[in-house]
Amino acid sequence: MSKAVFKQYSQGQICMFPMSLDEKIPFNAPVRLVNQVVDGLDIHKVLNTYKGGGASSYDARMMLKLVIYVYLNNIYSCRKIEKQNLENIHYMWLSGMQTPDHNTINTFRSKHLKDTINEIFTQVVRLLVEMGYLSLDVVYIDGTKIEARSNRYTFVWRKTVEKNKARLESKIRNVLEQIEEGIAQDNHQPDDEPPTPIDSKELKRRIYEINREHLSKENKKAVKELEEKHLPKLMDYEKHLEILGKRNSYSKTDIDATFMRMKDDHMGNGQLKPAYNLQIGTENQFFTHFDFFPNPTDYLTFIPFNT
Repeated sequence: MSKAVFKQYSQGQICMFPMSLDEKIPFNAPVRLVNQVVDGLDIHKVLNTYKGGGASSYDARMMLKLVIYVYLNNIYSCRKIEKQNLENIHYMWLSGMQTPDHNTINTFRSKHLKDTINEIFTQVVRLLVEMGYLSLDVVYIDGTKIEARSNRYTFVWRKTVEKNKARLESKIRNVLEQIEEGIAQDNHQPDDEPPTPIDSKELKRRIYEINREHLSKENKKAVKELEEKHLPKLMDYEKHLEILGKRNSYSKTDIDATFMRMKDDHMGNGQLKPAYNLQIGTENQFFTHFDFFPNPTDYLTFIPFNT
């Protein structure tokens, strides 16, 4: 039986890596594509977010390369990004052996990329077209619902708001008619015509006109109730409807989130939670377009992808 032979092993070697890390990065590695694409981007808007003076900052293009590459590998935590940059040779090569900490990475994302990332995404798609990776002749669309980080019990429903608003308008209309009859003014609608809706602006005008007259004690009490109780409620309902827009619901703690039917839980029960409908267009495994929608269903979300 022949004796096993092992390769030489020594942890005390002087140099663990070659003088250039580039020799360890495969030619077709995704990190090289990220490096090439970001080098071709116009990042002047990112640079404009930096203020002069003080200590020097890490190169913005290097930080952008790092962030894009970690996202490509489904890493989003700043501490995990910092850890990868200290341990993974691909990240070391991309950052030029520089080691920004998690606070620096978080600051770059929140202050310098927050308002510029959409334009950078558009530039990346155009560069990929020029490089032949994309044609934009076809698009594959898929979506998912992302739960919002808001209280699921702070919902506002359109039907409830409209019902309560109509009830309040009817009550306000009756109070106004009683007051105006009491001061011998015939401003109420004829019985054969439907009453017109009363918004907060119209109510303020009517209250102003009434206050110009000599009012009885009873009428003064009714006007005070209109001003202090009914008017604020009416304004709240109008604000809710303005926030709702064309939606049927929204969350008070995240007004952009709409209540949607989410995936069933482990007991098979459907869940209604505040969420966003994320739709993504892809080609050749690259994202070509994305958008967030308040629509619980996907029928109307395809339109922006066809224009």
